[in-house]
Amino acid sequence: MIRPGPAAALLAVLAAVTAAAQAPRRPSPTPSPSPPRAPSPTPPAPPVAAAPVPTPAPEYRLGAGDVLEVIVFGNDDLSRTTTVQTNGAISLPLLGEVPVAGLTVAEAKQKLTSLLARDFLVNPQVDLKVKEYQSQFVTVLGEVNSPGRKGLRGRTRLIDVLVDAGGFTPRASGEVAIARAEGTFEGGGRTMRLRFGSASPSAIDQINLELVLRNGDIITALPKFYVTVEGEVNRPGRYVLDGDLTVTGAISTAGGLTRFGKNDVQVRRIDSQTGRTTIIAVDLKDVRKGKKPDPPLL
Repeated sequence: MIRPGPAAALLAVLAAVTAAAQAPRRPSPTPSPSPPRAPSPTPPAPPVAAAPVPTPAPEYRLGAGDVLEVIVFGNDDLSRTTTVQTNGAISLPLLGEVPVAGLTVAEAKQKLTSLLARDFLVNPQVDLKVKEYQSQFVTVLGEVNSPGRKGLRGRTRLIDVLVDAGGFTPRASGEVAIARAEGTFEGGGRTMRLRFGSASPSAIDQINLELVLRNGDIITALPKFYVTVEGEVNRPGRYVLDGDLTVTGAISTAGGLTRFGKNDVQVRRIDSQTGRTTIIAVDLKDVRKGKKPDPPLL
């Protein structure tokens, strides 16, 4: 790392994560490591901004691999547990193969009832339940304790999937990115970002965690970003980026310049993808006078 003389302050941005997660944040001192925690149904802290309102999620639709329990009351010989085959059908006594893929549970139940009533039973009473959800999944990536593919179980919420993934790791920033594979969010967007804090419950946090996921959604728990402030500042060290952090904001967070500090600051950026380093010179005096903009760090 380039170190300036005693009359300057050095600001180094450490880009240790993927470029896809670049979002502005405000700094706070790096906390000491803590055990992994699962998100609570009433998550902490107000978000940075109101999240886009998602369109209503459709009901779960049956697909190949789903295990169904079919109960025909008063006819135990017709009741059984069956799996939706790759052709989208289930096999039942009397009815043979019945296509159900793409139907909701209620639609499949009505279909079975109608088929039995048409040719075999008088006023049949049919119940249908999904015992194992195996046809629809979301993928959870990033700073969770158990990333990977997670099955959707009916109207599965974001909080359900985050808990299933073991909660956030200590490296998680509390920000979650969602990419929608089927359909869009309000306004036609196919991606959205949600922010969960760590202090007090927020009504918007609660709404965000109640978001119903769809087949193919990709959920990424984004990591923390850091800035290292060195040189002639009162509290040099590494700080967490959390908001619209600028050069002057980072220096202020580090306690401001010492009495030996001057207005010459260098920003060192390291590209995590290429390893290339860029150095930007900033004159704090020009920034304070409004002659130059206060450079954002992300």
